[in-house]
Amino acid sequence: MKRKYPVGIQSFEKIRKEDYLYIDKTPFIYKMITEGCPYFLSRPRRFGKSLLISTLQAVFEGRRELFEEITLKNGTVQPQLFIATTDWEWEKYPVLRFDFSAGDLAEIAQLDTLIDATLSNYERQYGIVPEVKDANIRMVNLLRTLHQQTGKRVVVLVDEYDNFILHALGNDEKVTLARQRFQNLFSPLKAEDDHLQFAFVTGISKFSQMGIFSKLNNLMNISMRDDYAAVCGISQKELTTQLRPDIEMLAQRNGTTYDEMFAMMKARYDGYHFSRQLQDIYNPFSLVNAFNSGDLSDYWFDRGTSGALISMLAQMPPVDMAQTEGLRLPSTAFDLPLVNFDDPIPVLYQSGYLTIKDCQPIGKMTMYTLGFPNDEVRMGFAECLYQHVAANRNANNSKSVFLNAYNDFLISGDLPPFIEAIQSFFAGIPYQWAQDNHNEHYYHSLLYTLLTSFGADIRAEEPTAKGRSDLTLLMSKAIYVIEIKYDHTAQEALDQIDQKGYADKYLADGRPVFKVGLAFSSEERNITEWRSQPFREK
Repeated sequence: MKRKYPVGIQSFEKIRKEDYLYIDKTPFIYKMITEGCPYFLSRPRRFGKSLLISTLQAVFEGRRELFEEITLKNGTVQPQLFIATTDWEWEKYPVLRFDFSAGDLAEIAQLDTLIDATLSNYERQYGIVPEVKDANIRMVNLLRTLHQQTGKRVVVLVDEYDNFILHALGNDEKVTLARQRFQNLFSPLKAEDDHLQFAFVTGISKFSQMGIFSKLNNLMNISMRDDYAAVCGISQKELTTQLRPDIEMLAQRNGTTYDEMFAMMKARYDGYHFSRQLQDIYNPFSLVNAFNSGDLSDYWFDRGTSGALISMLAQMPPVDMAQTEGLRLPSTAFDLPLVNFDDPIPVLYQSGYLTIKDCQPIGKMTMYTLGFPNDEVRMGFAECLYQHVAANRNANNSKSVFLNAYNDFLISGDLPPFIEAIQSFFAGIPYQWAQDNHNEHYYHSLLYTLLTSFGADIRAEEPTAKGRSDLTLLMSKAIYVIEIKYDHTAQEALDQIDQKGYADKYLADGRPVFKVGLAFSSEERNITEWRSQPFREK
């Protein structure tokens, strides 16, 4: 029988009482609350941060009945959760929850209204009449009064603290005003530590980057710790054990086997790594939607994601997708302030578009290799990047023709029509678009981005002992090693493939391997000559 999946539901109480699927994250919660530190967690959007906050709230409100085995009216049973088996005493603490996850906060006045409304709600609940409007003083008064009234220290939960600021990137005045509001609101959390039982803050960007919690320097950042890697999202172990029946049902619905469906889900939704151990974490939003709809599709990377990403990219230096995969950065790169717009990579990592692929200690520093986590994100990001570059340039029609030609190439394996489609696409690019990009790398990068957005298995700048190949297109019927030359001949491109051994690594693959040389002309701004030869072992 199909289970109920919590699509868009972030209330722990609703999930438990209305028989929705819940993956037990209370072992992580028990570890946090017994250690007792104030915590910070960074995770991408739609990764379960709000549900984690809701679960923490239920724990500190002493609602043990939600964690015990629950027999519902329809006869189904919600299983007992881990924390109900521990020595946690289930005392009731006063909880202040600040939720900034609403996506429609556009103006600073709306942020002010939300902060005031949240404080006012708790003041009414505890019979407090505020004497001033200042959020700082009201927060201090709440912490002290709640502790005095209840005899229990206060729990503060902050969800998506940076949502407003991330949507305001590029507007210096809004960002400055928002940072001032948050600094004023949360600065008492350290000074009033005697009245604080527990604090938990979530967001996308690291708190140190925003300067908001500069006075709250005792927050423990668990974002990249091995022991909290699976605190949000679905681990591979959880997927293959607790969710195995759901994979089997999805496979049956799509006429495939469990192993085949698991492989497809892994390629599409897996690949997130949040610590050095590189534990595989699956996107929970996409998984739940896939199980619920019975169809594998791109759920996380929707239109809202695309619009926000395009706006963000517009504020930052250009992103070269061909050089993004396999990018290596030191650990210090993740501490760069986001509001400076100097480097888009930390933003792309924290937003979930890039993830850790490998990490190696080098001296006193750790070097991280980044890449796209899965096919859903890789294709969606490529489409966004193309739209960012091609916006209002009437290039989408040419792109549609190119996509049709690529699909025909997939079926037929006929190379000449595909090359003609590439020529037609570049011929449709306005002169102003390419006038500042007169080099081979421009065409290389744009071609890579487009093919990636089509879902092609394409590799950029794969290293060999003698250099890096431009592009390698892996298709079901053949492999194409492509070298691009700018104001040189196609034969020179083929010669370089041979001299550098770019095609050698694919000899054992079993598919035919073809060398393809593309010659671009700076005068024509297009392919003026091309050649292809089957690769033969020397």
